[in-house]
Amino acid sequence: MQAVVTSNRGTYENPPDLSPDTWLTIRFSEGDEDDSTGWSFIRNSCMHCTDAACVAVCPSGALFHNEYGIVSYDKEKCIGCGYCAEFCPFNIPRLGVDPAINADRMNKCTMCTSPGLDRIAMGLEPACVKTCPTQALIFGDRDKLIAQGREVVSSLNSAHPNSQPQARLYGETELGGLHVLYVLADSPETYNLPPEPEFPAAATIQRDVFRPFAWIVWAAVAAGLALNVIVARARQIHSRESK
Repeated sequence: MQAVVTSNRGTYENPPDLSPDTWLTIRFSEGDEDDSTGWSFIRNSCMHCTDAACVAVCPSGALFHNEYGIVSYDKEKCIGCGYCAEFCPFNIPRLGVDPAINADRMNKCTMCTSPGLDRIAMGLEPACVKTCPTQALIFGDRDKLIAQGREVVSSLNSAHPNSQPQARLYGETELGGLHVLYVLADSPETYNLPPEPEFPAAATIQRDVFRPFAWIVWAAVAAGLALNVIVARARQIHSRESK
């Protein structure tokens, strides 16, 4: 684990960005310098897209949708190629050197559902939700949260009918539906979110052309290793029988 440098000077973001060891930050953006009400804070972490580019382009199968629809991953399968970081429209995955293997591996939030450490399977909430003192973060059934989010958006827009832009529910339909939903009181750009996130065209090529080829290579490597084991085993048996 690498040390993360933090500071309380010149920024409200501490630590200042995501890293292989920091999977969630609170991102701060400021509007008018003379108006503290222009401050905006938002949770910055994996959005767990239904149409996830990172899953589509991962050549080793390290990234996958688990039974909850959340983008989880098997760290042991990560080959450090960096495609997930390159194609994520939200700029979330981070690569760093894993000292155990002295090679790059990716890390990101798995909503506490990593293999072997699944809080949801144990009937618990994700750690960020559990520790949020103001209940700004809520975890539950996605359909119910969408209905609740719509009610909050409607209430905000009714209370501020002349506000521009109007409040909106972000994540309901974006990229096939995100598993992290935001009630935004301002435009997505205010929170450094893409207003219309898209599945990258280059990721489509990677998924449809290069990934199948990568699987063929992996299969060939696996077959070669299996053949080596079989040959080695045969030699051992022959050697015993010759004695």
